[in-house]
Amino acid sequence: MSLFFSCNVSSLNSPKYQSHKAHFYSQFINQIQVNSLSHSLPSFPLNSSLPFKFSVKRINPIRASTATSAEATPSSFRNKNPKDINILVAGSTGYIGKFVVKELVNRGFNVVAVAREKSGIRGKNSEEETLNQLQGANVCFSDVTKLETLEKSLNDFGVSVDVVVSCLASRTGGVKDSWKIDYEATKNSLVAGKKLGAKHFVLLSAICVQKPLLEFQRAKLKFEAELMRETEMDSGFTYSIVRPTAFFKSLGGQVELVKDGKPYVMFGDGNLCACKPISEEDLASFIADCVLGEDKINQILPIGGPGKALTPMEQGEMLFRLLGKEPNFLKVPIGIMDFAIGVLDFLVKIFPSMEDAAEFGKIGRYYAAESMLVLDPETGEYSAERTPSYGEDTLEEFFEKVLREGMAGQELGEQAIF
Repeated sequence: MSLFFSCNVSSLNSPKYQSHKAHFYSQFINQIQVNSLSHSLPSFPLNSSLPFKFSVKRINPIRASTATSAEATPSSFRNKNPKDINILVAGSTGYIGKFVVKELVNRGFNVVAVAREKSGIRGKNSEEETLNQLQGANVCFSDVTKLETLEKSLNDFGVSVDVVVSCLASRTGGVKDSWKIDYEATKNSLVAGKKLGAKHFVLLSAICVQKPLLEFQRAKLKFEAELMRETEMDSGFTYSIVRPTAFFKSLGGQVELVKDGKPYVMFGDGNLCACKPISEEDLASFIADCVLGEDKINQILPIGGPGKALTPMEQGEMLFRLLGKEPNFLKVPIGIMDFAIGVLDFLVKIFPSMEDAAEFGKIGRYYAAESMLVLDPETGEYSAERTPSYGEDTLEEFFEKVLREGMAGQELGEQAIF
């Protein structure tokens, strides 16, 4: 992986920012580059041609309650036509979420997309902009971080739910934000969805939770464990946990810099953090497959894009080849990051408010050294061969597009740490 890191990126969701997704010292890296050159309701189809618009302004505290499971009967929604299946999407305006909504709508499902009144990066999108962005879906404006608010919004919306798809992911990867979104808000979507009759839950997680050293990874794993326990208590309930590898945008941060003549920067020898990156569209398609795919029931599903795993060195060589330039690499000792993290950990003891800054440093260090591939439990090594491939979009095609059109639509937003 290059120096612009991602675990899930609907956000830092995401897989890493794919979710999920974190970007360590992007300004610092840019400077290096410059210097080197100098519940249950009757089910009915929704009218997706005219989105609902419901806004809740009441604020309630998060309630740590557990959904009361419906009577354990075999689920029948998989025998329905897509037009008769209602899918609730949480995290619908996130980086991956909006692609998932579009894919589900295109497949003919009835989609209820939960969105904030002010969505997008730093809440820059109005309700009207969100409705335009989620065309074909029925938009329910609410707050997933407040269970009572979410339940009231959905009850007032007046529909049952067959499937919940969660693309929620912390936007920053900070300690409190991770537990608020990756665990609490995601659990709220499960509780609210089950009360409306949901029999299946598709979770966008991240492949990096295999080796949990960070707070957002621990938050994701805690929810994954609770989701699995739901199937033990309710035999009629199922799940699919999707763990994607790197997203394209996490690897595109240096394209324009290299185009401008700066070197391609990487940590260590450039072979540390390999990945099989997957496009937003391909990942959204795979997530949509999980709605009805019986082979994906009660499974943890790591997924990458097509082709071989690529190291940062290979990604850089690809970029220089597309530009017709001689490779120009700048290799930064990973010890620099270790030193910075050590300093931050020390400062946190004196200034607790710097907790997130220290966590961001650890996120960056993680993605500079760890591969986004399946971790072989027998060898303890990352394995490209064990990492499934899906889709058709390649990183080379993405680089070509960015060289032509720039990174518009791929903004890092709140995932840009510094």
